Amino acid sequence: MKLRILTLTAVTLLIVSCGTKKAAPVAVATTPAATEVAKATELSPALAEGKNLYENSCARCHKLYDPKKFSQEDWKPILVRMQKKAKLDDTQMTSISNYITSQL
Repeated sequence: MKLRILTLTAVTLLIVSCGTKKAAPVAVATTPAATEVAKATELSPALAEGKNLYENSCARCHKLYDPKKFSQEDWKPILVRMQKKAKLDDTQMTSISNYITSQL
């Protein structure tokens, strides 16, 4: 009898947990300032590629540093040193460098 009750309870929980939940729609108010911030954070395709390379190539070996943590002059030797380790060509490094410079 206990086995039947436990089985029935498990099946009921499974069915209830698989059901879809309908959430009430949430109204989002957009202000002009919020729109300007969203436009400012959009990246051009070239900068988006640099960001993608930075996140995927550099994060393989270590945590990603905030581009603002170092100056542009500090980043140059770091990127030169990391280019060899990450096995990136000059074009890829230019994309990463442009992305980092745009974030300063």
